[in-house]
Amino acid sequence: MVDPTEARTTPEFVRALASSYRELPAVVTEHETLTYAELDRRSALRARGLLARGVGKGTRVGFLFGNGPEWVITWAAIARMGAVPVPLSTFLKPPELARVVRHADLQGVFAQSAFLAQDYLTAFTDAFPALAHASGPPLRMAAAPHLRWIALTGDTVPGWARSLEWIDEAAVECDDDMLRSAEAEVHPDDPGMMIYTSGQSAAPKGVVHSHGTVMNKVHYLRYMLEFGPGSQNTATMPFFWVGGLVMTLFTTMEAGGVVVCSDGATRMGGVFGSGGKGPTEEMKERQSVRLVIGLGMTETFGMYSWGNEPPDPSRSQWCPRLTDFEAGYDVKVVDEAGTRVLDGERGEIALRGPTLMLGLHKVDRSVVFDADGYYRTGDLVEVDGDGFHFVGRKGDMIKTSGANVSPAEVEAELMAIDGIASAFVVGVDDDRRGQVVGAAVVPEADVILDRDEVLATLRGRLSTYKVPRLLVFLGIDDVPQLPSLKVQKPELARMIRARAEDRG
Repeated sequence: MVDPTEARTTPEFVRALASSYRELPAVVTEHETLTYAELDRRSALRARGLLARGVGKGTRVGFLFGNGPEWVITWAAIARMGAVPVPLSTFLKPPELARVVRHADLQGVFAQSAFLAQDYLTAFTDAFPALAHASGPPLRMAAAPHLRWIALTGDTVPGWARSLEWIDEAAVECDDDMLRSAEAEVHPDDPGMMIYTSGQSAAPKGVVHSHGTVMNKVHYLRYMLEFGPGSQNTATMPFFWVGGLVMTLFTTMEAGGVVVCSDGATRMGGVFGSGGKGPTEEMKERQSVRLVIGLGMTETFGMYSWGNEPPDPSRSQWCPRLTDFEAGYDVKVVDEAGTRVLDGERGEIALRGPTLMLGLHKVDRSVVFDADGYYRTGDLVEVDGDGFHFVGRKGDMIKTSGANVSPAEVEAELMAIDGIASAFVVGVDDDRRGQVVGAAVVPEADVILDRDEVLATLRGRLSTYKVPRLLVFLGIDDVPQLPSLKVQKPELARMIRARAEDRG
């Protein structure tokens, strides 16, 4: 097979890319150019090294890099030999890193020693204090019971880690025939990637996609976005998010184009989808008025809905009236009981289709899907004839610049700060970001808290986009509550905005 558009698995995709585009540039940075042939060769070397180091089919391996060749090579290496790549966010702070590594049951982690202002050597030792006394691999830590090794970039590697060469050098023990044999056992229905996104609780949420899901979405969106052999697309979103993968990386590579990476894109890019920023001018021009990006999510590996007319500003600044859905998707709008709503009524989108996730890691399937296999997205819409108007997000999840933030996670970190008796986190509407994170903090009796110090502490424990942009102090009697003692969140959001504006 030499046509990337026919690939059903990652190994087929990587080999087809190399066969079709050979020495054409695939991923470039200011300092490096990775060709399609080099991607195949270098990822094959690393995949053989993984096999030699005992990584097997289904093993989950994390990797923590900024956008660039190393990210792409490592993803391809892990996936093509049958293991499950788990991209780790460069925004992760030590407590978050510890939670994800443990929840994902990672056996190994590839990582940069440092990226931008982040020192990952320190991040790992802060996340796992037991590393200070370790001399692995193999690692043995109760806080991450399945983790056996960490492979790092850089000239100075601590005793608890190994260099990337430790993996690559082991490739001599497994030849290409061994790799091809492993690749042949990778099936389209096998788990092909697990991506972390915020859930409705403080616990991490691992979204598992099959090889077939990934390839189906890439084939679909490559043509939808009209990428071709001459396409040169700048990566404006991190690759550890679905948006960066399907709006730029995988889709551009399938077409034989060039992906241009910069460190700034991995700081925080615009994200398309529910609650995110609208299409760029370049995207609008490419799509003309034929289709306008609608709703998508990590669970559907990106966009699954579109509109054929510009958004109605009276309803939404970015989301059009939804009229078109990815081929093969069954979409319905339901009430709380799961019954379809009528024309003119509001309900939640439930769907099933070819690029829907396999499930959520460590969550019962019966909890994730209904009896007919539909997934309730949390997207609320109003039915309008043969189309839907987006209304908002169900539940407490905060959607800020396209990124999901769990209020429970931010509240837990606030409560861990000395002097805070209670903390309440809500989304506050924002014209530019959709929502921003707002927090109301109740100090302990006779304690005077400094707002800047509280925020500085949070910046050391949470990704930047999770740190409240609006933070106010309240007395416990000032927190608006219902008779059931539940917080009136809309009223609290209004109160946070008003007090923040009064403070200036």
